[in-house]
Amino acid sequence: MLTRKIKLWDINAHITCRLCSGYLIDATTVTECLHTFCRSCLVKYLEENNTCPTCRIVIHQSHPLQYIGHDRTMQDIVYKLVPGLQEAEMRKQREFYHRLGLEVPGDTKGEACSAKPHLDSHRSGETKADDSSNKEAAEEKPEEDSDYHRSDEQVSICLECNSSKLRGLKRKWIRCSAQATVLHLKKFIAKKLNLSSFNELDILCNEEILGKDHTLKFVVVTRWRFKKAPLLLHYRPKMDLL
Repeated sequence: MLTRKIKLWDINAHITCRLCSGYLIDATTVTECLHTFCRSCLVKYLEENNTCPTCRIVIHQSHPLQYIGHDRTMQDIVYKLVPGLQEAEMRKQREFYHRLGLEVPGDTKGEACSAKPHLDSHRSGETKADDSSNKEAAEEKPEEDSDYHRSDEQVSICLECNSSKLRGLKRKWIRCSAQATVLHLKKFIAKKLNLSSFNELDILCNEEILGKDHTLKFVVVTRWRFKKAPLLLHYRPKMDLL
């Protein structure tokens, strides 16, 4: 199979901030139009503006900062595509806090520590055995060290059953990461209802069946943009025509 190499220059326009022209750092996306910028650049811009810097759509007349969210997926992509960017950014953050005489925040420490072994292993050509030992060490960390996506943008959801063949959830109101997918919700509902398989379920929004790979953020932006929270979703047995 032939493969085509793509130069970083060719995709720079998709992973750089329009405001500072640098690679995205702490990528933050406008929920109205899905354009992404560095968080510090966007927050500073929105102190005096209420429109998107790219398309000029009005984000919100009075509180635009409430309609932007951290885009972890985009930031992970940028760090993977640009060699050394994550390590350089963590180093700058550590130096900044040291100059102020402050303790480095836990998140910055964690990312820096995780980035260093990854880079060192590539430089020294370590084997997969080392990777497995790192994995085991990570599993030994106490639970409190993980935030379980609590730092992500959150979405409030109401899960309603619209079929007589299934029972309703005892607790239909939930709040979870905007990066969670419809598949995660299917597995959650199947477990709560003791179903044999999550594949037996369809989840709908505005009477439209949602794809299993849709993130909740995508659903909110495309199906629930001008409606108030919570996001109302219905579930039913697959192929149930009611």
